[in-house]
Amino acid sequence: MICKIFIDKEHAEEVIIYAHEKTELTERIENLVKGEETAITGYIESEAYPISYDEIYCFVSEDEKIFAILKDKKYRIKTRLYKLEEKLSPDFIKINQSCIVNIKKIEKFSASIYGTLNIKLKNGYSDYVSRRNMKKIKERFGL
Repeated sequence: MICKIFIDKEHAEEVIIYAHEKTELTERIENLVKGEETAITGYIESEAYPISYDEIYCFVSEDEKIFAILKDKKYRIKTRLYKLEEKLSPDFIKINQSCIVNIKKIEKFSASIYGTLNIKLKNGYSDYVSRRNMKKIKERFGL
């Protein structure tokens, strides 16, 4: 990919990308230009840590608290789940009332004989898809 920067105080600022296809890099650039956050603050006890959204497997609500689940760690998040859902990139999708998953971290889908769908993430975490979100998940993944 070629990068050119032109400094011109008379011209309106803009970013134009010519690419063969949309990739993770083009999405990152788009998010950066839009000013979307690329990290969130997570807490373990009283210590705060910056967490990149790319590292997060899912956000879950447990005991009225919100947690970001990473590969091998769990951080407390001080933002409500519905507020997270509003500001997260399209890489995150709500699967039930208490869980938002990173679609890049999905390992597999499992359907039961009862018609329910379970999502297993690459870190081993699994959760079910609610009936309310089933149609959205099936359309998104072509199931």
